[in-house]
Amino acid sequence: MKKSLIFLGALALLTFTGIIKAQSVINQNQKLRMAEAAISQFYVDTVNESKLVEDAIKGMLEGLDPHSQYSNPEETRELNEPLAGNFSGIGITFNMNRDTLYVIQTVSGGPSERVGILAGDRIIAVNDTAIAGVNMKNNQIMKRLRGPKGTDVRVKVLRQQNAKPDTIDFVITRADIPIYSVDAAYMIDDKTGYIRVNKFAAETAKEVAKSITDLKKQGMDRLILDLVDNGGGYLNAAVDMLGEFLSPNQLAVYTEGTNSSRQDHLTRPSGLKPLFSDGRLVVMANQYSASASEITSGAIQDWDRGLVVGRRTFGKGLVQRPIPFPDGSMIRLTVAHYYTPTGRDIQKPYQKGDQKAYQEDMLERYNSGELMHEDSVRYVDSLKVETLKLHRPIYGGGGIYPDKFVGLDTTEYTKYYRNVMAKGLLNRFAISYVDQHRRNIKSQYKNDTEFVNGFEVTPEMLNTLFDMATAEGVEFNQEEANTSRPLFSMIIKGLIGRDIYDNSTYFKVYNLHDPIFKEAYRLINSDEYDRLLSAPK
Repeated sequence: MKKSLIFLGALALLTFTGIIKAQSVINQNQKLRMAEAAISQFYVDTVNESKLVEDAIKGMLEGLDPHSQYSNPEETRELNEPLAGNFSGIGITFNMNRDTLYVIQTVSGGPSERVGILAGDRIIAVNDTAIAGVNMKNNQIMKRLRGPKGTDVRVKVLRQQNAKPDTIDFVITRADIPIYSVDAAYMIDDKTGYIRVNKFAAETAKEVAKSITDLKKQGMDRLILDLVDNGGGYLNAAVDMLGEFLSPNQLAVYTEGTNSSRQDHLTRPSGLKPLFSDGRLVVMANQYSASASEITSGAIQDWDRGLVVGRRTFGKGLVQRPIPFPDGSMIRLTVAHYYTPTGRDIQKPYQKGDQKAYQEDMLERYNSGELMHEDSVRYVDSLKVETLKLHRPIYGGGGIYPDKFVGLDTTEYTKYYRNVMAKGLLNRFAISYVDQHRRNIKSQYKNDTEFVNGFEVTPEMLNTLFDMATAEGVEFNQEEANTSRPLFSMIIKGLIGRDIYDNSTYFKVYNLHDPIFKEAYRLINSDEYDRLLSAPK
């Protein structure tokens, strides 16, 4: 009888507690609605009720973690589009050269290619509205070129034909345009492949799988996976991609929060063979590799599948749940933490409501020397764990710590270089140079391998760039220009190569200059790889 009474008493207490909690929530909701109603009805001046509500939502979220955010309908569309895998448009890659849209490439098989748009064309008007010479913003131009699939858009193109420019009118029927996650995939040598992933979107895993398949056909038995500056994206994309590197049914990541029970995310089921579960694997990462990039590099490190090279990653390990509103706006509310298979919390420390300190973390890493010197990296012994197969020591504490550190080299990044870059002059120079020399370069270098090995940026080209900078008000500094000369040359060559061949060409040029890539390539082809990836003695 006593047990029954105790049970009923406990039940009554729980029920009462639940009622009190629900009552509290209702009272707070009423309080919020009353405040909004009072302001809209009695405030001395006219108020925008929509903005009032948005500001209230933003105010609530600002007191939480750094990644819970509100976005209005337009911002929500812009956030979702790059991760959706495609959009409807005309299918071009472009740059703004001064205030003119310059076509770099047309999407293979896309609407613009089908009607005859060429690289180097300038689109000067869209549907009888001038977009050149009117200082129109990029997003305004994009709105005019994009639209529902199957609809037509009229464009006027200025084309340089021989020495005489000509204008041509085109009608382009919009279609779904893929947004690619893989920037580059190529063989570095007879055995070593390279894949660069810029985000984790709906089609990322499929793109990576295709790249692996293509590279294996060319003889790849070791791979460098480049996640440098990759800000992340979809969790499922990372898990699916890890399915190509890890064994079936292995834990890729798990999530857990105060109001969210633990959820394990496993690689593909048994029977589905990974494409690259053997062979040397090195992951490139840096301080701007975040979220899904950290899930990927963390799982590869935890399972001793490969090595991470570079610098400690960003430390973004909070799971956001999208909560849409009827008007198209959205809250991305943090509901859990990401944990690597060994239980490391990816999220770096933060204080609720202190956005400023969180945003200045990267500056703090720079000032402390962590980005440049390995002996300035702070490891927390209490957060040390062991990898799951070889029991190697690794550390938690926010972000993924690399197995092989590569410091940030800033020696060529002078003030003069930054000022020239800030004016957008390297892009403008490359566009102008390609305009004048496209045919000569393509006839001299039959493919981008010949271009990478043979093309050189001459002193005359750099002097032309420096003259452009002076004309734009950038004060010339001979010493700093000389210091940054290798950097200027590399970027100009990469941009020219990209404009004439494809996006991979840029990275073929850039990687020859990049310290993280050079260390990754050295390591994957050395005995040190096996020494680092072995059980401690």
